[in-house]
Amino acid sequence: MKQLVTAFLAAAFLFGGSARAKVTLPSVISDNMVLQQNASVALWGWSDSGKNVSVTTGWDKKKTVATPDAFGKWMVRVATPAGSAKAYDITISDGEKLTLRNILVGEVWYCSGQSNMEMPVKGYPAQPAEGGTDAILAARPERPIRICTITKCSSTTVKEQTTGSWKLHSPEVVAETSATAYFFADYLQAHIDVPVGILITSWGGSSIETWMDRETIERDFPGEFDLSYLGQPWDKEKYGKKDHTLPCLLYNGQVNGLIPYTFKGMIWYQGETNRARPEQYLRLMQSYAKMMREKFQNPDAPYYFVQIAPYHYDRLATQNSYVSGYLYESQQKASELIPHSGMAGTADIGEYGTIHPCKKRPVGQRLALLALVKDYGFKGVDPVCPTYQSVTFDAGKATVRFKIDKMGLSPMGRNLGGFEIAGADKVFHEAQAILARDRHCVEVWSDEVPEPVAVRYCFRNWAVGSVFNNYGIPVAPFRTDNWSLEEAQ
Repeated sequence: MKQLVTAFLAAAFLFGGSARAKVTLPSVISDNMVLQQNASVALWGWSDSGKNVSVTTGWDKKKTVATPDAFGKWMVRVATPAGSAKAYDITISDGEKLTLRNILVGEVWYCSGQSNMEMPVKGYPAQPAEGGTDAILAARPERPIRICTITKCSSTTVKEQTTGSWKLHSPEVVAETSATAYFFADYLQAHIDVPVGILITSWGGSSIETWMDRETIERDFPGEFDLSYLGQPWDKEKYGKKDHTLPCLLYNGQVNGLIPYTFKGMIWYQGETNRARPEQYLRLMQSYAKMMREKFQNPDAPYYFVQIAPYHYDRLATQNSYVSGYLYESQQKASELIPHSGMAGTADIGEYGTIHPCKKRPVGQRLALLALVKDYGFKGVDPVCPTYQSVTFDAGKATVRFKIDKMGLSPMGRNLGGFEIAGADKVFHEAQAILARDRHCVEVWSDEVPEPVAVRYCFRNWAVGSVFNNYGIPVAPFRTDNWSLEEAQ
């Protein structure tokens, strides 16, 4: 009995001490986190003591002091060293000490989007992630990859806190982690050989505008969205379950509480929900990237995103099978208009029967290739999708030229699928296509179109890409015409 009483009193002391701690931290500032290397990183929290808060970093023993504001919130910025596998502690105190343990310094990437970002390494029911089993079994906690997945939260008001802390690279954690984000981190870490942290916040079916704040929507899209529900109790009768599609709701619940966590860059896999609004989506993507860079005080943050994968999209395909093509086009334009951005192509890895393709490893690796070349100085590989440059028509044949490096297109010597050709009647027919001798052009023709005026490649909802650069990066879908969605057949 005496032993039970002693144990009870010890537990009460521990939990009571924790409850009385004056310094509290956001969930994203936790044990096991990764901090961005060679940077001035933000650490923040709240204190009700009325005293200054000191932060002492384990790598240099330097103490930084912050004064809480009228609401008790404080923030400091601390200088981090070069990344390494060495773990550090960080001590935070306002008179009562709180210690964060097992902190790594390396590269941090923010990962967001809808269901193809959310889809875990273990897959969805009846929709596996290819290579997921091997990745789960190979996971070891000692490998310097750390994962923080934010719990879903939709809110009509801006929240100061999110839920989700940093986890070790264990099989159980990897199984539940975004496959796209994980395979990105896996490939990146293997090549840069420093710790990598992935901060993941996603929600299947979400629109891009729900990840944006009210100020940005009102400023850049006046009159285009109804924002009357913001700041109000959620009206289930009016909006039902649309709480992950309406503007600002996921920014409020899943993004604001992460600011100002310091990261290297962003990866983004979203667009399916916005596919019927391609013109608006191009503007939204530009505003989203600008907003994120401003909010996280990271004006040069890389922004790499994934082309939505080919899929039959039944409901829209019955009206017009080119709906996705116009979104592909907007995404490609976004990669040209948004500074320090890039698109990972998926024209070759869609699946007709599911909107969640199983080949997430190539997606993650293509995103990582963009980062390795553009941000980490790797050379000898071109990670950018070859894009349409120009077209000429002569003797019933179209010659399409591409923007591509000197190695040119591939493969040689076979008919290339996914091409269509049309005459003045604007009716597209399946075409034959072969790589030209200079490897920078594709010759396209069809016996059904004696006088062609337009070419399209993988521009339909469902198509299979067949043309790549010499490093396996697929050609981006394109069209040579400027016909509207209603005109093309």
